[in-house]
Amino acid sequence: MSYWALNAVFLAAVAVVAVVAIARGRAPRWGTVALVAGVVVILTAVFDNVMIGVGLVGYDRALISGVFVGIAPLEDFAYAVAAVVLLPALWSLGARPR
Repeated sequence: MSYWALNAVFLAAVAVVAVVAIARGRAPRWGTVALVAGVVVILTAVFDNVMIGVGLVGYDRALISGVFVGIAPLEDFAYAVAAVVLLPALWSLGARPR
């Protein structure tokens, strides 16, 4: 299974939670989510490149797309994006109505 196939499973689950939050009228503030996503993606780029550079993490070249940000494969950023969307969606679903 490629890393994109694995990411698709997680991203689909995140999308379902986000759609449920939107359908219930409890969606998070997407502008804030986008701002945080930008910061998290930048931090992911920095720290993933460091971890890969020092040999802490490695990837099977046959399972990645071949698109990189520095030395980090693009697939590595899916988890950061998923977390930035999932956590506020879950938070908004779990919050008490005002």
